[in-house]
Amino acid sequence: MDMHAKHQDQLVFHLTGRVQGDALASVAGKDLRPALLAPYRDLDALRHDFPLVLDPQGEGGDCVHTLAALVDDMLQKVAPRGFEGERLRRHALQLETAIRRAVSGGARGTLSDVWDAAAAQLGAAEDDTLEQVLMHAGSAVACDGEVIGCTQDAPAQLLTHAWRIATRAKSRQFHATASRLVQKLSDILRAAHSHSQSGRTPQSLMAALGAPHQAQFDFEALSRVIGKGVPRDELPAPRRARIERALKTLETQRFFAPPGEEDGAPSRYEFAFDNCAAAALAYRERLPALAEVVRAIGIAELEITGAYNEAEHDLIFAALDEHALTAEDLARFPDYLVCIPPAQNDAAVNAMLIDLLSAGMPLKVLVESADLLDDASIGTGHFAFGVRGARLATTAMGLGGMFVLQTAEANLYALRDRMMRGVSCAGPALFSVFASPAGQGSLPPYLAAAAAMQSRAFPAFSYDAAAGSNWATRFSLDNNPRAEDDWSIETIDYADNTLQRQSVRHAFTFADFVLCDPRHAAHFALVRPGDWHDGMLPVADWLALDEADASQHVPYLLAVDETDTLQRVIVDARLMQATRRCLLLWRRLQEHAGVHDSYAERILAGAVPEPVPSAEAAATSPAATPEAPEPEAPVVSEHSRDEAWIETARCPSCNECQNINPRMFAYDANKQAYIKDITAGTYRQLVEAAESCQVAIIHPGAPRDPSEPDLEALLARAEPFR
Repeated sequence: MDMHAKHQDQLVFHLTGRVQGDALASVAGKDLRPALLAPYRDLDALRHDFPLVLDPQGEGGDCVHTLAALVDDMLQKVAPRGFEGERLRRHALQLETAIRRAVSGGARGTLSDVWDAAAAQLGAAEDDTLEQVLMHAGSAVACDGEVIGCTQDAPAQLLTHAWRIATRAKSRQFHATASRLVQKLSDILRAAHSHSQSGRTPQSLMAALGAPHQAQFDFEALSRVIGKGVPRDELPAPRRARIERALKTLETQRFFAPPGEEDGAPSRYEFAFDNCAAAALAYRERLPALAEVVRAIGIAELEITGAYNEAEHDLIFAALDEHALTAEDLARFPDYLVCIPPAQNDAAVNAMLIDLLSAGMPLKVLVESADLLDDASIGTGHFAFGVRGARLATTAMGLGGMFVLQTAEANLYALRDRMMRGVSCAGPALFSVFASPAGQGSLPPYLAAAAAMQSRAFPAFSYDAAAGSNWATRFSLDNNPRAEDDWSIETIDYADNTLQRQSVRHAFTFADFVLCDPRHAAHFALVRPGDWHDGMLPVADWLALDEADASQHVPYLLAVDETDTLQRVIVDARLMQATRRCLLLWRRLQEHAGVHDSYAERILAGAVPEPVPSAEAAATSPAATPEAPEPEAPVVSEHSRDEAWIETARCPSCNECQNINPRMFAYDANKQAYIKDITAGTYRQLVEAAESCQVAIIHPGAPRDPSEPDLEALLARAEPFR
């Protein structure tokens, strides 16, 4: 078979996904992984953020530590200089590796437990003295908290730990205020009692004096002398009732446990839930009690200073019910934590999530994405391929007025300060985390999560509405690799057929991430080294071409097999479409962060539009001539299944259709899309635009050109939108 025929076989696979000829082979069962991940086959032998140790006494970002950092800190304290110190350092690193392998294998407990078990294991392999040395070294470790591995439970464990620390801080602040008010109110009642008839009785006087000197006084006579003319009750009845009611409310409230009983106090309300419906119900039911506590604090503050004015304040506090509570009032009390299990994201009890966040409920919600490669279409009720998991956080960010953090599980420790900011902020917060379940793909969970962020499939970002008044202070893309670029690009070193060292720069793309999942092997085909040719381009380079040039080339990835032999894997058109969509979403996040800002670039290029004159100036200017109005979208009352059209009135102005073909799609005067020229593009572009549309308002209709390639597959993809 000549090279041209082999090239054609590759083009056929790219366009149709069908493997034909002997120049291609399926990747199924070949244990391929992206070449950039070749050094990470034995992840447990490498030092990385996991396992994590939860510090029960920690505050803020110090509430969690990496095992590696704790070992380093311990060695600085106890390892002497010289040979003996090097020996201890070597054995401590062996112990760290043993702990990491044990936790990956399912070991759980406190750090001291897993440390002692690993020390005993190493001691049994060498000698008892080593075990004693390692156990002694373990006593110098700064923290002995729960150890958590990189599992699907880790995000909920870490967020719950951070939330408890934030709640503990609120509890200390509340009890400091409540204790002061209770003491002052009690003093008022005590003073009023001592100046009243009941406080001047012989029994009261005897109790006030104390036992050592009681025999020296005649309390009956004393009561007759000092009790003359004393009022029955020094406090007016309404004031006494107010004070006693406020005092009882503060002493019996159930929002905070008594000091020292934060964990497990039976009388305290529960604030941690696993679904939104239960949290919302509890919040609504407790609002009257919360309003009563807020009212009691306000009354107490006025009473202890003598500033309570019944004519004014009775009306104010009578109106202070659950509907009058402010965000500041709610911020004094524990937030409601909801950690939704990954399998329950679509459950009916969680359907109100966005509504609760937009309503400002003091809710901290963890939503885990376990699978970013949902292969369903919008017509089935799900997002299109490769999009579903990464849209929730951007949707919530668009609502404003809340804290949003999106990241992969492998990046949680790096963003621990942001996480603490989210659980401590006033108002709602959403934490969207990708955590791959063990066994889902060819990578361990930590590496799969890191690959999701590296490939832009699940980029990390945070949005803090309270951080400032503009996007530059509210939004951050920090901690993404090479955040200023389309893709993260690294160097691959390898040996060629003559065993000479070679280096190549290669981008880690969304397609590389998909290659890690054997379920999607059908999107790839393996090309033998003898069939490589100049018409093959790396995925990132292929995406940079215009449509005409891209049609003459085939995109490929660099991969390695189980022997770490470098391979080229070509990618089909459907996965390239998803990769392009992933890139568009990434570029949108970049613009939020001020990276490649199109408005700034337009200004720097000198393309600032002329200011539009006012209507009055235009009417009086002799040189003013009316300009042609912007074309409006065609208004059509009814459409057939075979007609291509857009529900323009529902367009969210996301610009994705124009990114696919700006000649086919345009914006009207309201910045909403319509089909400008259906002849300016292909049916494939209509279908791609329909699939990428956030609100599914693009209807591709029927193909105009019956000779367009791959129409059967395109019609199947278009069916949910027609």
